[in-house]
Amino acid sequence: MELNPSSPPPAPPTPTHDGDNPCRMDVTDMALDGTTMLIGLLGLVGNGAVLWLLGFHIHRNPITVYILNLAVSDFTFLLFVVTSSLLYLLENFSCSTLVPLVYLRTLFLLSLFSYNVGLYLLTAISIERCVSILCPSTHHPQCLSAVVCALLWALSVAVIAAVTSLCLFHEHEHCRMALISMYLLNFLIFAPPMVISNVILFIKVLCGSTRRQPKRVYIVIFLTVLFFLLFALPLSIWNFLQQFSYSLVSSQVVFLLASINSSINPFIYFLVGSCRRHCSLVSLQVAFQRVFEEPEDNTACSNTTTMDTLAQAC
Repeated sequence: MELNPSSPPPAPPTPTHDGDNPCRMDVTDMALDGTTMLIGLLGLVGNGAVLWLLGFHIHRNPITVYILNLAVSDFTFLLFVVTSSLLYLLENFSCSTLVPLVYLRTLFLLSLFSYNVGLYLLTAISIERCVSILCPSTHHPQCLSAVVCALLWALSVAVIAAVTSLCLFHEHEHCRMALISMYLLNFLIFAPPMVISNVILFIKVLCGSTRRQPKRVYIVIFLTVLFFLLFALPLSIWNFLQQFSYSLVSSQVVFLLASINSSINPFIYFLVGSCRRHCSLVSLQVAFQRVFEEPEDNTACSNTTTMDTLAQAC
């Protein structure tokens, strides 16, 4: 699934005359694309459940606004990746080009759009939670999280619009510089505050009073960021290195890892919400309520239902 817009994806297998084998297919690439598609489909179901529950069945508060937007970005990212994987599988099976290169590049750029939104939202969530635990007396306006999410979506639209205009309608060098600038923005502006905020949050919670155990939502945020760094960040690193014609692994591997990251968040929410004194399976809605309806610490949005803390967790 080579989707780098600065260089064309590999051509589909070409017909040969080796007996009964009409074309040569890379079995490894097809297996990776197939695995990516299956994981993506599971992720679409999981994120769809998150959208349904947080949108209609869970009390709305600042953290659920962020998580709801994160689920939207993960859902759209997986939708583009699943579509691309399916197209490449069909091309491999048919030994012919089914979709023009410009459409594959467009899918790649759209997936980058959703990927960037996810990174921006995780940075905003991390900073907001870090501030709330360091300065519990700070009051945040009720609509602040919605405004921040809207601004981050607008920023991602602006970034991808600029990259698209240079990658689809200009020469290779303009596209290359646009992509490098976008990845530097991600690496230097958004990734460091996300990591630093989570380190501070982790230390503060770990060294806090033993009487007050961390709430489930802090565990969810920490695990979500950790999995993003492990599984999603390699996609940015791979794409950045591609602009210098350097790569350690294939595109199928990094897109598979990114798909795992976008698919795993709903399972994190469910597993953290299912743990009390004894880990047991509960309904999806109950698990989400335990995570996202815990009371906020002295903020303007502290009127949510009181839930158990992690002192009762596993």
